Amino acid sequence: MKRKLDIVRLTFVAVLVLSIAWTVGCAKEKKTKVSVAEGASRDSRPVVLVPRADGTQIFEGTSSLIDASHLADGYVMVKYTGDGRIKMQLTHDDQEPYTYDLPTSGVFQTFPLTSGDGHYTLNIYRNISGDQYAFVDGASFDVHLKNEFSPFLHPSQYVDYTEETAAVAYSEVLAQDASDDLDVVKRIYDYVVNNIVYDTDKAENVSSSYLPDLDDTLHTKRGICFDYAALMTAMLRVQRIPARLVIGYAGKDYHAWISVYTEETGWIDSIIHFDGKNWVLMDPTYAAGRGLADYIGDGSNYNALFYY
Repeated sequence: MKRKLDIVRLTFVAVLVLSIAWTVGCAKEKKTKVSVAEGASRDSRPVVLVPRADGTQIFEGTSSLIDASHLADGYVMVKYTGDGRIKMQLTHDDQEPYTYDLPTSGVFQTFPLTSGDGHYTLNIYRNISGDQYAFVDGASFDVHLKNEFSPFLHPSQYVDYTEETAAVAYSEVLAQDASDDLDVVKRIYDYVVNNIVYDTDKAENVSSSYLPDLDDTLHTKRGICFDYAALMTAMLRVQRIPARLVIGYAGKDYHAWISVYTEETGWIDSIIHFDGKNWVLMDPTYAAGRGLADYIGDGSNYNALFYY
């Protein structure tokens, strides 16, 4: 699944080979708790944590503007005003970089800091020929999150929504009268897998720069795996359930799964996963019990590559 991107640094006239595909990172897990509503049923009103480019900390380049005003809230915002085919890489300490397509619309894009606290480097590259890219702009900054869950509660380029997104409002319908967070997870899962049809034609012709449109998926009731995952993740986040979309390998199979956090269970990994043919909801009892621990064991069965 990996593609290669050649970066040409014009200063040294050297070619660097960078891995792209989707992105890589490692989210830190602490003991912080997420507050939940008390009572027989939870509050189902959706909450959208709207990213803001306030301009209190910016890095201005030749054709880009990097707004780092809300690093503590788990995201950085970037816009590019030039032309051409643009890539952006976001690297945490010595980890492999996350690589994104950066549109030239001049509109801010939101990128999550899913690797948690630490030092990040953000570089922007412009295509010069074939798969070769030249460095354009860059910045580096240190991150100290206010809350470890923030990157998994905000919208971002891959899980994009606003207060006007229809999927946000529909999450309230699905979560109405749910007894707890795990009940919400089941309701959202049931709706998506029972109402969204897998679009084979789209899957065969999708571009490498494809980004999900949540409302298009909701209205047409068709989508590919990325659409399913993004829709479920967004609906969970606006219901105040930290959710991270993970891409990697389970055994030898390329696999997608969604992890969620609840106060009662902590992080439940792979609670919603794609087995190569179908989306599957793991029994929460099994997920929180010995069966999952036996399967994961030392972690060798699961190889997480990308966190969103």
